[in-house]
Amino acid sequence: MKTAFRTALLCTALALCASAASAQQITESSPLFKRTDNYFKLPNGRHMGSTNTVYGDSKGNIWVMERCGANDCDGSPLDPIMQFDAKGNFIKSFGAGKILFPHSLFIDKQDNLWVVDGHNNGKLGDTVTKFDPNGKVLLTIGTPGKAGADKTHLHEPSSVLVAPDGSVFVGDGHSQDTGNARVVKFDANGKYLTEWGGHGRADGKMDIPHCLAMDSKGRLFLGDRGNNRMDIFDQNGKFIAHWDNFGRPSGCFIDSKDNLYVFDSESHLGHHPGWARGVRIGSVNDGVVVAFIPDDKDIDPEKSGTSNGEGGWVDKNGVIYDAEVGQKAIVRYEPAGPQPKPARRGTTPPR
Repeated sequence: MKTAFRTALLCTALALCASAASAQQITESSPLFKRTDNYFKLPNGRHMGSTNTVYGDSKGNIWVMERCGANDCDGSPLDPIMQFDAKGNFIKSFGAGKILFPHSLFIDKQDNLWVVDGHNNGKLGDTVTKFDPNGKVLLTIGTPGKAGADKTHLHEPSSVLVAPDGSVFVGDGHSQDTGNARVVKFDANGKYLTEWGGHGRADGKMDIPHCLAMDSKGRLFLGDRGNNRMDIFDQNGKFIAHWDNFGRPSGCFIDSKDNLYVFDSESHLGHHPGWARGVRIGSVNDGVVVAFIPDDKDIDPEKSGTSNGEGGWVDKNGVIYDAEVGQKAIVRYEPAGPQPKPARRGTTPPR
């Protein structure tokens, strides 16, 4: 366990947040978060594999998906989906032989788990699977083992979100400038409804739809990783805005107070030069970044394809769980001091 983790406050003015230079305009403040490593106690001597997803259920338990001690589960006898209590104690696991490449997890109001499998071996994968909390398969979106870009197939899906009305949104695509780059909307039973996107930088276009989150107004926030921005849509695909001040988003989460957490695991290394990896925190009300948790100071981003969290989840007390592919770890950041005030309302968000 590490003691206090020093965070950095970024922007107090909209002008600072709107430029790429804001990533470097970081000043040390009082310790705002306490860092804990190895919080989850894995069973039977297991060690954490690559992970980019963690999520809590309605009972206060926390679910972790990891790639079977490695970066892929193909051929592994291990369960990639594990449940822990709030203190990090292991409860149970499932999913062995059912998931190749765990890539995103969403837990709905009934505590069902929606799991994205981003790989394909000809028999499994390129799917979103709905499990009940005991591991029973309830629904599959996509055709297992067969890639495509139509109403019944997915290819390299990256993210999933279930809206309050049960509608299911899938961010479909994981390769820059090739393959799928769309958001596909299904009803609660997996029936295709609509889609939007396509590769590009114009309004309504995207490249690598790597994460999804929804605010209290029902707006859909998309981590458009290939374009280094957050895209905002209504639930039928109408474009609302681009925000380019949250780094290169791999993961995103919106809490019940409409705070937006964006997890940047790839800035530098030819992607988004001049920006730092870490977790940026702001508000969906005006898009102003108010706090930043930097990546591990010992990581050289120019020599590492990914570090820091590729995804994460935040509990009701503001505790951040940062799921890391490169370090094969989940880091817990607990608020440990006065937190930044919520971003101002009524301010025009940056584009």
